[in-house]
Amino acid sequence: MLPRIGRIQRRRRDGPEIWTIEIEPEHGAAAFVPGQFNMLSAFGVGEVPISMSGDPAEPGRLVHTIRAVGPVSSALARLEPGQPVGLRGPFGSGWPMEEMAGRDVVIVAGGLGLAPLRPTLYPLFGERARYGKVVLLYGTRSPGDILFRRELERWRRRLDIDIEVTVDHAGVNWRGHVGVVTALIPRAAFDPLQAIALVCGPEIMMRFAIAALRNVGLADDAIYLSMERNMKCAVGFCGHCQFGTVLICRDGPVFRYDRLRDLLAVKEI
Repeated sequence: MLPRIGRIQRRRRDGPEIWTIEIEPEHGAAAFVPGQFNMLSAFGVGEVPISMSGDPAEPGRLVHTIRAVGPVSSALARLEPGQPVGLRGPFGSGWPMEEMAGRDVVIVAGGLGLAPLRPTLYPLFGERARYGKVVLLYGTRSPGDILFRRELERWRRRLDIDIEVTVDHAGVNWRGHVGVVTALIPRAAFDPLQAIALVCGPEIMMRFAIAALRNVGLADDAIYLSMERNMKCAVGFCGHCQFGTVLICRDGPVFRYDRLRDLLAVKEI
């Protein structure tokens, strides 16, 4: 429960109200797995859970991508290099990296949901021979909201990964897909009988992504979700993130869909 101290090393704007900050812990950092999160403190303001968005092979350089919408996230986004930040973590379950070995991997991201999925891409690229086809499907509201644009452009030049980006609306200069990201799933080239899917984004988008993945033949136990909602303490004490019979911070935030299937079907839970 006691935060450690880190220092802001870099900050950059990645989109409207979106900032990526790099933190160097003063006394070293614990290794993390893709999908986990840290609790970040803006001293004098408060604390919020933020997923890792950097390379898990570099635990000494903690990268977090933040939407500056509330008082704490806005305060964190304003921190300049050299200023302190409180750190607790890493917490939570991660994406199933071992289960993905030897299988096709389908990553479906909506908006800021690309940030918690980004750490999976570094080991996928670094050990590319361990995996089958890799497909990244990413949707945002507009071209100006695309995260990590330079990385996406660099990744698209690879010949061993399929990347499709779509936007909800765009001007005449946009040459890519227009529409919801779930519409890309039936067109993607992967074997649903031996694929595993990772999904993160707004909850309504994840519900439609699950339906689309099931429609093309993925089994419920081959779909994983990141349910980042209402987390407050990160250790299961406060109960803010209770979702039926589970606590998101303690039991997640990454869940296999068959574990949440019945809960997601209950309205207003």
